[in-house]
Amino acid sequence: MSDTDPELEARLAEADEFEPPEAFVEQANVVDPELYETFEENWPDCWERAAALLDWTEPYDEVLDDSNPPFYEWFTGGSLNASANCLDRHLEARGDEPAIEWVGEPTDEANRTYTYNDLHRRVNEFAAGLRELGVGEDDVVTMYMPMIPELPIAMLACARIGAPHSVVFAGFSADALATRMAAADSEYLVTADGYYRRGDPLDHFAKATEGLAEVPHETTTVVVDRLRERDGFGHDLGAGQYDWETLLTDHAGETVEPVARDAEDMLFLMYTSGTTGEPKGVKHTTGGYLSWVSWTAQAVLDVKPEDTYFCSADIGWITGHSYIVYGPLALGTTSVMYEGTPDYPDRDRLWEIVEDVEATQLYTAPTAIRAFMKWGTEYPDRHDLSSLRLLGTVGEPINPRAWKWYYTHVGDESCPVVDTWWQTETGGTMLTTLPGIGAMKPGAAGPPLPGVDAQVVDAEGEPVDAGEAGYLTLQKPWPGMLRTLYRNDERFVEEYWATYSDTDSDDPDDWVYFPEDGAKVDGDGYVTVLGRVDDVINVSGHRLGTMEIESAIVGVEGVAEAAVVGGAHDVKGEAVYAYVITEDGQTESEAFREEIVAAVEDAIGPIARPERVVFTPELPKTRSGKIMRRLLEDVANDAELGDTSTLRNPDVVEDIRDAVRGDDD
Repeated sequence: MSDTDPELEARLAEADEFEPPEAFVEQANVVDPELYETFEENWPDCWERAAALLDWTEPYDEVLDDSNPPFYEWFTGGSLNASANCLDRHLEARGDEPAIEWVGEPTDEANRTYTYNDLHRRVNEFAAGLRELGVGEDDVVTMYMPMIPELPIAMLACARIGAPHSVVFAGFSADALATRMAAADSEYLVTADGYYRRGDPLDHFAKATEGLAEVPHETTTVVVDRLRERDGFGHDLGAGQYDWETLLTDHAGETVEPVARDAEDMLFLMYTSGTTGEPKGVKHTTGGYLSWVSWTAQAVLDVKPEDTYFCSADIGWITGHSYIVYGPLALGTTSVMYEGTPDYPDRDRLWEIVEDVEATQLYTAPTAIRAFMKWGTEYPDRHDLSSLRLLGTVGEPINPRAWKWYYTHVGDESCPVVDTWWQTETGGTMLTTLPGIGAMKPGAAGPPLPGVDAQVVDAEGEPVDAGEAGYLTLQKPWPGMLRTLYRNDERFVEEYWATYSDTDSDDPDDWVYFPEDGAKVDGDGYVTVLGRVDDVINVSGHRLGTMEIESAIVGVEGVAEAAVVGGAHDVKGEAVYAYVITEDGQTESEAFREEIVAAVEDAIGPIARPERVVFTPELPKTRSGKIMRRLLEDVANDAELGDTSTLRNPDVVEDIRDAVRGDDD
């Protein structure tokens, strides 16, 4: 479908609401529009619907114990095992069906398919190996691994023996690994010798070894041989270090009885950035988290056992935990893992995978979608994407233009698009449309899910009027919520609850969760997330969300991507600085700058007029694809640059600075 069809473009530009396709609704998992009212009337017992998706070793006594807010407990008295729920219970019906379809980066390397029987066998063997190494219940096992099948195998093996896991993104530094292992008091590490990125083998073991040297206690390490046979990577394993394959061979054919875990026992830790600079250990538990990701995968992503479901995230982040591993496998479906990047060896790599595996869902990030737009429709047009039934976005708000491009050129207007808002701390999706029920509004995540009480409030905690900007809050607990910050209950209360709660009260109605996001809500209850409240520019006393300005800029024909930050201004206090990537073929002229400025003024008002529009071929992004706006602030303020070590391309910041100085000349 051509992106130059003027009739189509006009129709899409005018549309602000899209009904789910009739063919999708006919087969959707959730189609009852009364579900919202049913959940509200039966809260919190409505969440028995989520718990019913799991097999329980012991039934729970109570859905929610809210006697000690904000330390809520879900499905109290119940016990279960996450590994058994993701594997054992599927063996009879799905044993010979694929559980994981793994696509490696080198296109000349055979992909790997793990059936549920295969995965069950490998998980049991590694669980037996971990026990031999001394891992017991409640020991935290750290994983510092790329996107290879051994990562979910290790996660499920830990869950099987009751050992919480802590996955550290492979792109993080050695210092980040050491900090997280020390904070978790983790004595066990599972890592790999390396992995591929854009065709090059990377020596990951050297980085892991550097990090281990900074851990202040003895450690035991298991190393996966990912590269050695193909690329001559070789590392001598020292004391306390074990080869993955040898460990599994030593326990070939062994089975490990899954340990029954209390619903409130910790399933995993995930460290996320904190405002203080110290990583926060977010604690998720077995019963509530697993029920939440299972229910949301079924209701929002429409996952069925017969699907081939593709989430392009990295398991090093919460999206990969919830919607590559635990949610899909608990539902008995086929989950696709991809080791590489969307543009290697060519810009059609993702579409090639969708076609090859006949993916039924694609769940990806707006950052990737904006890149796809920049590259052009020729790449998806090369492939048959007709297997897709549903599209999803995750990680940040998506602007309407990118949403419509995705809906049109990837989904052929036949796939609903679920724009999901959630965070590490929530465990799974909180705001979105249910694709078999609700109309989609590009740019708005959607209403709160049934049973979720999300409100947009002002600084005093009072609900704002429709269309007014405010602060997103969650007024009631939910099963997938974090339970606390590891070994830091005080910080848990201070960071997430203190802003809008009466922290001296024992009444759960007096406790409100604040995710630190700005938002606005329309008359239909659809929430548009405006970005983190610290992503706010205060221009002449007016608080402007960077996401709203960026959305206006990206709405200009010829703009592929934009990032907005605040820069010091003698009169206004802060001024808007916009960094813009243009689409191929777009002239970076002064006239185009003025067009961008005019679009912002039209969309938001003169108060939001950018002080500077800087054209750049690239933005400073972490390896996970997040824009590091603080570095752009450093450039805007001509300040000393902060740490660039986590950037995908550290040189890009100096290039942007040179561009700014060149404009000044």
